[in-house]
Amino acid sequence: MAGIQKSPNLIQTVADLEFPGGPIPIDSPFYIERSPAEARACAEISKPGSLIRIKAPIKMGKSSLMLRIIHAALERGYRTVTVDFQQADEAVFASLDKFLRWLCVNVARQLKLEPNIAEFWDEDMGSKVSCSLYFENYLLAESDSPVVLVLNELNRVFKRANIAQEFLPLLRFWYEQARASEAWQKLRIVVIHSTEIYIALSLNQSPFNVGLPIKLSEFTAEQVQDLARRHGLNWSDSYPIEQLMNMVGGQPYLVHLALYHLAILLQNPLSVPRDESGEELGRAELEQLLIAAPTHSGIYGDYLRNQSIAIQQQPELASAFQQVVDAKNSVHLEPFIAYQLDSMGLVKLEGNNCSLSCELYRLYFQEQNLCSDSSSAGGLEELQQENERLLALVNVDELTQIGNRRYFDTCLRAEWKQMARDGSPISLIMCDIDFFKIYNDTYGHQAGDDCLRAVAQTIRQSLQRPTDVAARYGGEEFAVILPQTDAASALLVAEHIRVKVKDLKIFFKPERFDGLPNSVVTISLGIASVVPGQENDAATLVLAADEALYHSKRHGRDRLTMSKLLNFRFATVN
Repeated sequence: MAGIQKSPNLIQTVADLEFPGGPIPIDSPFYIERSPAEARACAEISKPGSLIRIKAPIKMGKSSLMLRIIHAALERGYRTVTVDFQQADEAVFASLDKFLRWLCVNVARQLKLEPNIAEFWDEDMGSKVSCSLYFENYLLAESDSPVVLVLNELNRVFKRANIAQEFLPLLRFWYEQARASEAWQKLRIVVIHSTEIYIALSLNQSPFNVGLPIKLSEFTAEQVQDLARRHGLNWSDSYPIEQLMNMVGGQPYLVHLALYHLAILLQNPLSVPRDESGEELGRAELEQLLIAAPTHSGIYGDYLRNQSIAIQQQPELASAFQQVVDAKNSVHLEPFIAYQLDSMGLVKLEGNNCSLSCELYRLYFQEQNLCSDSSSAGGLEELQQENERLLALVNVDELTQIGNRRYFDTCLRAEWKQMARDGSPISLIMCDIDFFKIYNDTYGHQAGDDCLRAVAQTIRQSLQRPTDVAARYGGEEFAVILPQTDAASALLVAEHIRVKVKDLKIFFKPERFDGLPNSVVTISLGIASVVPGQENDAATLVLAADEALYHSKRHGRDRLTMSKLLNFRFATVN
């Protein structure tokens, strides 16, 4: 073997090196172009109304590619906005309305525009319509050039089903609007995420089956050789490349980290002996680095520990991954589990089976005993208690302590199926606090939160049967599921809720809104009732109750409206 030679052209001192800890700067000599993905993405943003979808596991170079797309946009004279959902406070995800307002203000500030949210937000139209009008008639109208909207780490939104189920179809709507609207053609959307989306979206609502998909692949041997040369490692044969790729595959971050540490070693004249011809005998250093790689003290120690923690937080995932680690051949897993592991970069999908991404994971995780905590009876009981606690957190709205949107969706599906089998009626009440945004703006967010909690608990306490369900549907809107309840009975429950909320006597009479009819907080309600059958579904019930609710709001508020489900005719009760 010829060994390793330093290239005097790129690396002169340790200061010339770049630790691979984040996006690679535009002018970096260590960036390897992701062909053809980069060229395709940069060309796509020049197309009116385009949408680019970039998905790859963590540490695959998504952020570095994002910088190059933004750079290409700026060179064309476009305006760019980057929204990184990792920077959003947890409170931003409290409701769809708050989330969309945060998004609009974020974009406006980056475009150096005053937010002017109040001019475009109308609670009667809803936050999605208001957000769309804000983009079309303000943000895009004020820009004399295309606007590239980069949505980074969109996977953080996936975890909030109540947000994702509304926001993702909204992105699809914006994309489709550009097919016919010149205003929307100014908007170019780039979505970047590292995990699969696991919530149900119909094909005509999902933004993940339109636009240009970009998949970042691992480095090839030629790209690894090129990156090694840029680090001053002039390997004259393929053996070191084969050694490195046998351990970590072509995973960009893992490759880059190994080459960085080797280059550091070669900058120390005492660490690597030279022969008379000036060749550096770095083979032993590479072998020692790879031997230590799958240990806690190796260069990948922190990275591997983080992956281990992420897996062990999900027992079902840990058990499945342990099967892959222990297997000699590829393993068949449930698709949901397989896609999760693939999103983490731990496995490669091979048809219906999957195998480990690289030998590094096998060597490290075969020593970890990922499933050891569940081996004893005490461990199983503790695990069950923890799962119950997590389930409660998943299903309970943190602010109001009643069911959340996820819980509502689950209960409605289950009760709908049961009522269909029994031939029994099911009723749904949708409730909305009247003028809540004005109340919140007038008295502050703390008072607004107190109001939400009080109304939520009043709704819950107004229900008499354990099978009845109260949930926070989103923002200031609540929903009540009443199994085995006909329209007349649901009407009585709704009126009871309306009166009890009014009896809370939460003072509300801001001076600058003299036109408000009430001096206390009130709610509007919409009711729908039906016997489930083949001619209807749960979504129709929700739509009917929602339409009835807005009928109440449009006709004076502090009242309830009963929907006649099939034709959406209404009977309003003051």
